[in-house]
Amino acid sequence: MIKFYHTGDSNLPYNMRPMQPEDIAQVIEIDREAFPTIWPPTDYSRELKNPLACCLVTIDDQKTAPEPRVPPVPESGLSRLISRFQRLFKGNRFPSAEPPHSDSHYIVGFASMWVITDEGHVTNIAVREPYRRQGIGELMLLAVIDKAREYKANVVTLEVRASNTAAQRLYRKYGFNQVGLRRGYYMDNKEDAVLMTTEDINSAPFQSRIQQLKQTLSTKLEIT
Repeated sequence: MIKFYHTGDSNLPYNMRPMQPEDIAQVIEIDREAFPTIWPPTDYSRELKNPLACCLVTIDDQKTAPEPRVPPVPESGLSRLISRFQRLFKGNRFPSAEPPHSDSHYIVGFASMWVITDEGHVTNIAVREPYRRQGIGELMLLAVIDKAREYKANVVTLEVRASNTAAQRLYRKYGFNQVGLRRGYYMDNKEDAVLMTTEDINSAPFQSRIQQLKQTLSTKLEIT
């Protein structure tokens, strides 16, 4: 478990740890909030069973998790058909739409990555809206890069919307460079995806850069 503290107006303590099955309901809630146009959400129960996947969550130790309020997704076309089948076959062929609920840890963000051969591919990084712009996303990105090294990866890649220039600036700060463009990648609006990748994450120059960024972020957030 990674422990850190953000000491601002409220001195909030956070922990980062591997995602557990009981976290899935809250993770889906955050997923729906951060990516409302992407449906259906990722099947995180399957991700936890995937040996190629690495999933992390950040929790707020000072809050207890309420019953998650997952925003409804407007049904149209295929989604209506799937929902109809889920109602018809509930308990038989389709898994329950309600994942196990944790009544203790309050999840404020999560990150997921696949590691295939020597490449770590970041699939999601998301933070609850009230907790954004506090450095939590950056800390999770750093944790994902560290995990990629543990999994013996040499590079880390990701896709980001072409219109999301703020995210692209953040990724460049952490050593990602644009290497391609996936046309019409996002299904909701056919927006292009910018493909970004790092240099060798095990190289001395990259690790020197990451250590400097860690130190700067640690000082900013007064991490212990």
